[in-house]
Amino acid sequence: MVTVRAPATSANLGSGFDVFGAALSRPADVVTVEKAAETTIEVTGVGAQYIPEDPEKNTVGAVVEALDAPARIHIDKGVRPASGLGSSAASAAGAAVALNRLYDRGLSREELVPIAAEGEAVVSGVAHSDNVAPSILGGFTVTTAEGTRSVDAAIPLVVCLPDVAVSTRDARRVVPETASMDALVETVGNAATLAIGMCRSDPDLVGLGMDDPVVTPERARLITGYDEVRQRAFDAGATGVTVSGAGPAVIAACREHDRREIAAAMLDAFDGVGIDARAYQSRIGRGSTVLDE
Repeated sequence: MVTVRAPATSANLGSGFDVFGAALSRPADVVTVEKAAETTIEVTGVGAQYIPEDPEKNTVGAVVEALDAPARIHIDKGVRPASGLGSSAASAAGAAVALNRLYDRGLSREELVPIAAEGEAVVSGVAHSDNVAPSILGGFTVTTAEGTRSVDAAIPLVVCLPDVAVSTRDARRVVPETASMDALVETVGNAATLAIGMCRSDPDLVGLGMDDPVVTPERARLITGYDEVRQRAFDAGATGVTVSGAGPAVIAACREHDRREIAAAMLDAFDGVGIDARAYQSRIGRGSTVLDE
């Protein structure tokens, strides 16, 4: 038996659409696997009632098939589905790391990323790695067709999750198919600024680099109260604010001593538009961790 803690993640971080990702110190899924002749999946925890336990419909089933590693699998969800915090990716990442260890497949963490991404395709329709990469590797990740690079970074974060759902499929439908040259240049400059900020663990540069004039404005329209939440976070000291992944979670980069006030301000802003929400005072954290075997 192997048990793995797989962290929530934030993809895109504004300017890095389908490329950037970051592991969050909280929340997380906990995945336990045990060898079996036939794969079965049990799901408990946050939003478990919305997650199929049929291996053909669960992200973990594709991971089992790719690793040829049948098992009894228990997923304790700490990352709510349809949150913009890599819920399906956390389960897939945790299963990939756990099954690789259980069956002694000997694959590196980097080699497990595309395997976990196949699990993501079950839910989103596309095998993107921008969430599974940080959930497996930890830190700040940059994923391209050539692979994934990661760097440790010490950036305090606040994640505010409203009690509404935005599906990845719906969020992808609103992504513009074209962008102006000015918007492209601005986005590339911001992405480069954010990457330098991560390498330096500089929350000011990271926040400055989160701005994105192309994708984020369209996705923000799917989140009631987003503009007010964003402004209130800045007023409380955030250095940057954007939609986390497909949303509806909103993520703010900040300095350590401002996290509590920013969390309270974001919660209050959602409450002002009649939406309950939960705030996580988080930071860029570790990847999937083996807890027990």
